[in-house]
Amino acid sequence: MKPARVPDGARPSRDTVISVELQNGHDFEEWREVARQLVASNVPPDRTIWMSANEGERDLFASTIQTVPPSAPARPVRATKSFLQRASRAVMHRSNRRLPLLYRVLWRLQSDPHLLEKTSDPDVLQLAQLDREVRRDIHKMRAFVRFQLARDLDGTDRYVAWFEPDHAIVKANADFFLNRFAGQRWSILTPQLSLHWDGSQLATSPGVQRGSGPSEDGTEALWQTYYASTFNPARLKISTMVKEMPRRYWKNLPEARLIPGLIASAQAREATMVSAGGDPFQQSAPTSLEEIARRISTCTACPIGCNGTRAVAGEGPDNAQLMIVGEQPGDHEEQQGHPFVGPAGQLLDKQLALAELDRSQIRMTNAVKHFKFERSGKRRLHQNPTAGEIDRCRWWLDAERRIVRPAVILAMGASAGRAILGRTPSIARDRGVPFPLPDGSQLWLTAHPSYVLRLSGEAREREQRLLERDLAALRFAI
Repeated sequence: MKPARVPDGARPSRDTVISVELQNGHDFEEWREVARQLVASNVPPDRTIWMSANEGERDLFASTIQTVPPSAPARPVRATKSFLQRASRAVMHRSNRRLPLLYRVLWRLQSDPHLLEKTSDPDVLQLAQLDREVRRDIHKMRAFVRFQLARDLDGTDRYVAWFEPDHAIVKANADFFLNRFAGQRWSILTPQLSLHWDGSQLATSPGVQRGSGPSEDGTEALWQTYYASTFNPARLKISTMVKEMPRRYWKNLPEARLIPGLIASAQAREATMVSAGGDPFQQSAPTSLEEIARRISTCTACPIGCNGTRAVAGEGPDNAQLMIVGEQPGDHEEQQGHPFVGPAGQLLDKQLALAELDRSQIRMTNAVKHFKFERSGKRRLHQNPTAGEIDRCRWWLDAERRIVRPAVILAMGASAGRAILGRTPSIARDRGVPFPLPDGSQLWLTAHPSYVLRLSGEAREREQRLLERDLAALRFAI
């Protein structure tokens, strides 16, 4: 049934219920076009009913059902960049509350452009939850798709994988697999939608049932051997592992069948590793900065240290009065092997010069010594270290502090603050005020230059002034 149409130029009456039936309720552009028309026509959220044809939704209780007139917009429609980014992901969620929620937030943004900054608002919280769950599902698909070798009807090789997503994320992940496997012919089969790449063109087809993929091939045994050899019992946390690799995915992962046995033998293997010196924190503390640099280059005490990147040691005098601690090395720092040489480091250099602080007299280091990242095509995108990873790497920073014995420490960002204090501070609340530390030094907090670079306009100018103020205060504290 198609709803009746409001005559051109008319406006919906106060009691009119606008029924919106989208062809694809997970298509952001379709939702966006209709939502803009509704807002422009002054249709409030409580007078809309959202349905999705591809999900078989129909409303049986709307008293008066009409569509929006296609007349010229009555008013401009505004949406922030942050909302568009979150909405484009949240619309992929399976929840039947997503469409009315997105429209409600868009409607409220017209009168309150700073709505998304109100993190305790119920609508903002719901949007954040949907966004977070979709992003997690996207990540799980990228992490747990496993291809197996099969043959096309023409005899050519094709790699086929099976995956069961929680949300409508398959199309959104297509570019990820295209960028990584452009040279192979492959298919990803799911219950809702399937992707097929023939080396030059991407095609889609309806979803299929489990069992449509190929049986186990010879490469699985090789992969299981590799997985078992890299399993590190010293870093085994079963609850964390199940959280990051939920059991529902295990049936699709050839290595998962090894996990129970590897867990059972982990305790004995860990004892063997410790006795052999495999855990650096079971050894004596380093006594020189050179020893720290040498030992962090082989440290694998946390997942970041196992990702194949080069550790970046601190630089600067071993008797510096001022130590500046950042979060972690970035892409430029990892490639060059020196701290604070990327865009954030260049901004910091300018601010240090304005504050009349000589970088050559400062000890520059990071809370985490390896670069944590996620690949996006050929790019490596920065990822924040977890609290556990910061706490694990704190051992190295404590050793560095004992050797240098700075009078003042500047922690840039909450992660750096946690590495010093053992808890995550609030930069907005605590910046500009010295914290006395047990060793007699002072801790100062400020924002990380990379945070400043992510801002624009007046917000960036304001944060640059605050960073300049914080650095100027250090000149009198040293």
